[in-house]
Amino acid sequence: MDASATQPMASGKWRSIAIIAIAQIAAMSLWFVSAAILPEIVAEADIGPGRAAALASAVQAGFVAGALISAILGLADRFDPRTVFLLSALLAAAANAALLLTTVGGPAQIALRFGTGVCLAGIYPVGMKIAVGWGQRDRGLLVGVLVGALTLGSSVPHLVSWYGGTDWRLTVAAASVLATLAGVMILATRLGPHHAYAAAFDPRSIFLAWHNRRIRLAYAGYLGHMWELYAFWAWIGAAASASFALTMPATEATDLAKLTAFGAIAVGGLACAPAGLLADRIGKARVAQLAMMGSGTAAVATALSFGGPAWLLIALTLVWGLTVVPDSAQFSALVADAAPPDRAGSLMTFQTALGFALTVFTVQITPWVAEAVGWPITLATLALGPVLGVEAMRRLMTLAGTSQ
Repeated sequence: MDASATQPMASGKWRSIAIIAIAQIAAMSLWFVSAAILPEIVAEADIGPGRAAALASAVQAGFVAGALISAILGLADRFDPRTVFLLSALLAAAANAALLLTTVGGPAQIALRFGTGVCLAGIYPVGMKIAVGWGQRDRGLLVGVLVGALTLGSSVPHLVSWYGGTDWRLTVAAASVLATLAGVMILATRLGPHHAYAAAFDPRSIFLAWHNRRIRLAYAGYLGHMWELYAFWAWIGAAASASFALTMPATEATDLAKLTAFGAIAVGGLACAPAGLLADRIGKARVAQLAMMGSGTAAVATALSFGGPAWLLIALTLVWGLTVVPDSAQFSALVADAAPPDRAGSLMTFQTALGFALTVFTVQITPWVAEAVGWPITLATLALGPVLGVEAMRRLMTLAGTSQ
């Protein structure tokens, strides 16, 4: 194929990737706004910690359920993923908008947040399915761009919280509008030359996650990664605030912690695309391993700096944030590389289902552990996930006899 023929394809490729990234940020705003609206909902309804916890975790639990259903039914592989994305975004937007019509903090709102999570399972992994269809040699970069964009989007609520936020009803309405626009926007993408459809419904596809050792090791690395990632994202602000409060007034400590959390999450998003470029050159498993070595070390170092100079904890937290995210994209790319093309969507969706199921546990238990043994030990235990992940990547590279 000559250069003149490949130029339009390359142009269409990056146009599609850019649209997917923007559409995913817009649609996933339904999840991201949880950090901004839930404190206001809890305060307005004056509900107890149990109901508050249910509201906080409902979207995540719904995502796990939706991802399991999608993976078993093979939705991303059997149907046009753009249609799956569109319908999921519209349903999620409607469920989110219904929050405005229900009792604040009541059971209906918990159910709606759960339903929103179910629908979001048709957005994040489905977007990755479209992306990996555009390349094989540069999949690390393709998925890295998407994960980086989503990471930047997930950091925004911390900045909103620091700035002062807005009325939660306006935030909910805006998120539903964005999700609707995202669904329409995805129709402007094209499917790449490596996209493949599954010929028929086959729920046994997800068992490749166990029978295929390459996929199994990629899953193991991903679970080690997810052990620390969402607990870090959810609680680094609280941990930093507790540390800062030992050396400064509580109000200043809280404000500084919010900015620290925003910076720590956002910086990880900036690292995803460069890590993807590197992964396509030296191997996805190797880059994932290096990232987990960095994040595990940073977790322990941050724990040791607790209560010390604020600048030191901030610096180490930023290093942690920089290294805790980039490997996420590479685990998905590794699964796509190892899976049959017509099963990649289901297997990546199942991977996210297992990972987020684990985070439901880690996010909920982290504050209990911190209350029992203190934040330093709690932060250090988050390094256990990267330790296991590093070993999984070592075995994967040994299995192939070369870098993945």
